[in-house]
Amino acid sequence: MILPIAKTLSWITMLLFLWVGNPYITDHTPKTEPSFSNKNLEKYLQSLEKKGFSGTILIAKKQEIIKHRAYGMRDKAEGLKNQKNTIFDIGSVTKQFTAAAILKLEMQGKLSVSDPISKYFAEIPRDKKEITIHQLLTHTSGLVASVGNDYEEISEKDFLNRVFALELKSPAGQKFRYSNVGYSLLSIIIEKVSGIRYETYLNEALFNPAGMQNTGYRLPTWDSNSIAKGYSKKKEHKKPNEEHWGKDGPFLNLKGNGGILSNAKDLFKWHTALLGNAILDEKAKEKYFYPHTPEDASGESFYAYGWVNMPFGPDKTAIWHNGGNGIFFADFWRFIQEDIAVIVLSNKYRGAKDDSIAEKISTIILQ
Repeated sequence: MILPIAKTLSWITMLLFLWVGNPYITDHTPKTEPSFSNKNLEKYLQSLEKKGFSGTILIAKKQEIIKHRAYGMRDKAEGLKNQKNTIFDIGSVTKQFTAAAILKLEMQGKLSVSDPISKYFAEIPRDKKEITIHQLLTHTSGLVASVGNDYEEISEKDFLNRVFALELKSPAGQKFRYSNVGYSLLSIIIEKVSGIRYETYLNEALFNPAGMQNTGYRLPTWDSNSIAKGYSKKKEHKKPNEEHWGKDGPFLNLKGNGGILSNAKDLFKWHTALLGNAILDEKAKEKYFYPHTPEDASGESFYAYGWVNMPFGPDKTAIWHNGGNGIFFADFWRFIQEDIAVIVLSNKYRGAKDDSIAEKISTIILQ
């Protein structure tokens, strides 16, 4: 059958349109990034497995995952290898979620980071009454680093009595002193202000809006086989959620400052969510990432709210935080202007060898 000329031209136009593409629709097909396919990066990634690294590594640029690899074992006895979706204890990377929850509550008009903690806790000793939420967030409260073992069963009352009975290490607001205690206090404030459990608020205000279904303490429906066991030199350790926790997750020596479980893909989703304003608006993010206080006298790195803000090279800024308990280790680096994320999660901590992985990858891809 011969088509009329007009119809023939119409079909030709349509075919050309499909072949060339609609000029008014953005092409979201991942592009090849030459800087991520260079030999130095590939050689470095290949060397990690030979050196005994166990965990997952994810590298992303322009909201596209460029590299995502798994190494080592998540359960040696069962012969189960780590996979891209394996769940790890992310340690003090937890602090960025606690900080984001505080800022979300401030956005909702329910608190201010300038509030003194005496507004939320009764019977505070005089030397601690003027400590502010901001000082808890920036580790400038002067409070001690910890008051017990991560898995010690302790009530809120006993935890507060123990914390407030101890002398400050330095006057409030004067000096940076890393304090897990401060972030545990923030978790209690989140519960008091929101009226719901700490993890529930994080889940509703942060994780669900970001599409993070594999992050939390107790709320995710964990597939037990997806959670990595921890390994030290001569010992196999429990899965993190098999440690001595309460029904709502860890007790207050860990709650809010560490111990959240997640995987690399969920943390990438968090990175992507923070590039927009759906969870935290621009004003909140300015506080979130601002270099509030120097971490030491060198002035080479600054603590923000649950993040470290650090100059990287002559003209770039790294926003990062790591965490670990001597068994599990996590390192999360972001370069906001360049839209780059480097995520390293491990269940076999090797000390300085693991500490530098994310930084080395960042150096390679930013060259």
